[in-house]
Amino acid sequence: QVQLVESGGTWVQTGGSLRLSCEASGGGKRSYAMAWSRQAPGKEREFVAGISYSGRLTRYADSVKGRFTISRDNAKNTMYLEMNSLKPEDTAVYYCAATPSSLIPRISEYDYWGQGTQVTVSS
Repeated sequence: QVQLVESGGTWVQTGGSLRLSCEASGGGKRSYAMAWSRQAPGKEREFVAGISYSGRLTRYADSVKGRFTISRDNAKNTMYLEMNSLKPEDTAVYYCAATPSSLIPRISEYDYWGQGTQVTVSS
């Protein structure tokens, strides 16, 4: 069983930057793809970014391309989301997800989820 704990969410001004972290534990020796997803009030959860176990493959939602960067440090069992040029529409609860895979599955295929961290962007 994999446990995921997100951190780093807070209020930030429009145009600002923020880094989210997701620490994983309990995964054993399997290789896990990881991803960030978010859910804004009144909206469905949406894919934000994903990264393969090796870190060589990444994928982003069109809405965050060029502004967000996903990365991971397998030695620390931690994944990151660097968010720049934040907009009010980025306001959401951000969730970390993981699943055994060497690629980047669709967000619906992730087995393990964190509790989420709130990001609020406003002027």
